[in-house]
Order: sequence, then structure tokens, then C-alpha cells
Amino acid sequence: DALAGDDNPFLEHAFLSALEESESVGTDAGCVPLFVAVRAAPDGPLLGAAPLYLKTNSYGEFIFDWSWASAAHRAGLPYYPKLVAAVPFTPVTGSRLLVRPDLDVATAGQVTEALIAGMHKAAEETESSSVHVLFCSEDESRALGQHRFVPRLSMQFHWHNRPGRPFENFDDYLSTFRSRNRKQVRKERLGAAAHGLSFRTATGDELTEREWAALYGFYMANVDRHHGTAYLTPAFFEIARAKFPKRMVATLAYRGKKPVAGTVNFEKGRHLYGRYWGCVEDLPMLHFELCYYRLIERAIERQCTLFEAGAQGEHKLKRGLVPSHTYSAHWIRHPGLGSAIAAYIKSERLAVEEQMQLYAAHSPFRAPGQKDDDADHAPSIDKQSDRKE
Repeated sequence: DALAGDDNPFLEHAFLSALEESESVGTDAGCVPLFVAVRAAPDGPLLGAAPLYLKTNSYGEFIFDWSWASAAHRAGLPYYPKLVAAVPFTPVTGSRLLVRPDLDVATAGQVTEALIAGMHKAAEETESSSVHVLFCSEDESRALGQHRFVPRLSMQFHWHNRPGRPFENFDDYLSTFRSRNRKQVRKERLGAAAHGLSFRTATGDELTEREWAALYGFYMANVDRHHGTAYLTPAFFEIARAKFPKRMVATLAYRGKKPVAGTVNFEKGRHLYGRYWGCVEDLPMLHFELCYYRLIERAIERQCTLFEAGAQGEHKLKRGLVPSHTYSAHWIRHPGLGSAIAAYIKSERLAVEEQMQLYAAHSPFRAPGQKDDDADHAPSIDKQSDRKE
């Protein structure tokens, strides 16, 4: 926990151990913990660590390499097992080369070098085809690039508080929108309110057993609806309720006293992370209300600096979540396959940058100096999604 930082709940012992204890990760899931730890002495305190997993599949990663695995298969090369440094099934940004924050710069650099060397050693010992460090920091991606890894660029949509002068409330936030985008958000919120539901935002320790059961039901309902994979077992929710309920935040909609829709989210420090959504009543605008607007309200109330709402979803843009870089780094054992993947990553980076520029042109926010009623002739990007990864 001393390595996890002030704002990331997913690197804490409680979360990672809950994945193991609940058998959400393990041999059956094809995702076996194989952490790298650095100590000054065998029985000394941790100086550094990397959350590393030996995988026999590519499920739940959200920085996709299925086409790489397919290319390896066509070439007669084994792609699995592979090693992945990430938080399983959790596409959130954060450090992956964890270093104790009180170390001096020289020692911290040595610990980082030892962690990278440890991942390469683990790859040799397990005969893994590759090592993939996912959703790491930009600095880590750059550092890994000096150790035979190829840095990869991708993107998500993130909400950022106003720098220097945080938003006071949701109306203050909307005041920075263009007029038509502001009207759209208000119309969507009125649409969600018109279904005769009541809404609540609460931390896990404020929820009843019935509400916890409902959240798991919503999670499974959305998995079934999209023919997906239920990465989290029922036991994970039970352990989460017992061990770290205050890290979890739910937004819930009720029909009378019955929960009919909800989200599971996590928070720590000044960061908020949207994770899972589901419903038993499919109602227009309810997804936007629970997955974005209520959570943005919470982020403003707590003066959070960042709200990550999960992978995918260009529909997030018109709600004020803007395109943001995400980073990874990849080492491929086979020279030929590695060269082909490196060439792909290079061309992909250009496409990602171009896509981000396109999205930026559709931002709902007024440009500095732009009047509220200035015309906006950009075509609308506005597709409602009911899936939250």
C-alpha cells in the first residue's frame, strides 16, 4: 500500500488480493499472479513492485493484441503464455513500476531498473512470448522504451476538473459548454428524471445487503446483454463489501424501494473511476445520468482532479469527457514478430493522434474567448451506449 500512491485504489493490497481470494484471477481464469518485488534484503520492506500476471489469453486487457496473437498463430509461433503488467480487467491509468516514494532519485532509478530486469527474468523462466505493460504512465512507457520495449499510444475519454479554479457545482461546469451542448445535457437529465425514479449516490459502506446484491445483478445483466465474460465472481463483491467498501461508490436508480439500475465505481484521493453499469429497466438517458452526470457531480463536490469513465465510448465526448492519451509498452521475444508489431505500433500512433484531433474539434467546451452563442457547425458525435467497461 505504501507503493500504491495517493489516488489509485486498484494497486492496493485489498483490491489485488480480493481478485485472488475470489478466484476472479487464477489458473482457471488464465491469469496467474507472478508479481515482481524488489527489496534491499530478503526480509526487508518493499522498495518496488510490479503487478505482473502470467496469461494464457488476452481477455480483459482493453489494449488489444488479438491480431498479434492471430499473426503469431499463422506464423506457427506460440503467443501464449505471455506476461502482462496491469490491474486485471481494469482499464485505468496508473503506475505499473511501483517505487517507494521516499527513495532518493538514484535509488528510485535503480529500483525501476531492477523491476524491468525482473519482468524480463520472469519471461525467461516462464518461456513467455512477450511482456505487456498496460495503462502505465507516460514516463514509464518512455523508460521501458530503453529496455527493448516498444511504447504504444492509445486513448480514452477522461473528465478533468478546471485547473486553478475547480468547478463549484454542476451548473458552473455546464457554464463552460457551448449553448447547444449545455441544452442537450439539461434535456438528457430531465429525460432521466421523467421516469419516476429516485436517485442516490453512496459509498459501499452506506449500502444495504439488498443494494449490494442488486449491484452484482446489474453487473451480470450487462454481461449477459452483450454476451460478454463475467470477469468478477460473486465472491469478489462479498470481499469488497467486507474489506474496502469505502473505496467503492455506487450510483443507483430506484423504482419505489427497488433498485432498477446502478453503477459500480471506485475512488481514492482526488481520482474517481467509473467501472460497471447495468439495469433491469432499459430507460432512455438513464445510462448518461448514472454513469456520467451523477459521478461528475460527485467529482466536483469532492474537488477531484480526474474522473476516468472506463474504456471506449465516443458518446462520452458530448458529456465533457475529453480524449486523453493512454500508454503501454510491449516486448516481443521473436525478432520477426517483434519487428512487425513495432511497425504496426508506429503507424497506429499516427492514427491515434489524428483521431484525437478530430474528437477535439467536437468538444462541447467553448474555446477561450468564444462567445456563448457562437455558431458551431461541427457535425454531432452523439451515440448512446449502455455498456461500460
